Amino acid sequence: MEWMTTAEGWIALLTLTVLEVILGIDNIVFISILAGKLPSAERARARRVGLSLAMLMRIALLLSITWVMRLTAPLFSALGQDISGRDLILIGGGLFLLAKSTFEIHEKLEGEEGHGSAKVAASFASVITQILLLDAVFSLDSVITAVGMAEDVGVMILAVMIAVGVMLVSAGPISTFVERHPTIKMLALSFLLLIGVALVAEGLDQAIPKGYIYFAMGFSVFVEMINLRVRARATPVQLHQPYTE
Repeated sequence: MEWMTTAEGWIALLTLTVLEVILGIDNIVFISILAGKLPSAERARARRVGLSLAMLMRIALLLSITWVMRLTAPLFSALGQDISGRDLILIGGGLFLLAKSTFEIHEKLEGEEGHGSAKVAASFASVITQILLLDAVFSLDSVITAVGMAEDVGVMILAVMIAVGVMLVSAGPISTFVERHPTIKMLALSFLLLIGVALVAEGLDQAIPKGYIYFAMGFSVFVEMINLRVRARATPVQLHQPYTE
């Protein structure tokens, strides 16, 4: 705990915590959309379990940092480019996110409506499994970023715990807002497509600066906030729900 006696340690903690929260926005959006497929009584629990598992996964990766850094070592070459374990995980996660987002957009716009049947609702286990798959990708990216910014594992773990705490508090209001406004949900799914493209590009060593991605997302949300305010009295389109209470 020597870092607590230095200004550099506290600056590293603050910077890393803010960065973890920013990186965690992707996670919150994805978890919110997946949890929305469950009956309303199970959604909050799914968000808590998903974010808690994400925290445990990141801490476990931080404690096995030597193994994580070995993932950056080239495994083979393809088309004149070295491919590492991290690259494979990012490419696989990005493709999964692209496919999942496209499927969700189709389901919301052209899918069938549910009728309160338990068979129609997604199972809790399947939702948590999908959350874990993407958590693994987001956690790996987060941990490698943390290692580059701080030297003390204790600082990294504390930053992760604080960031997840912030996300646990904000996940509920964000999920409610996304569910209430169909256009926000479509934008969120579009953001996941954008993040999927960024993950694939990063896996192919063609990294897109995250500042550009978050600026595009933030500006798009800003424009939609204006739309919602101007058209406050308009009746929103009702998206298809595979499960209805």
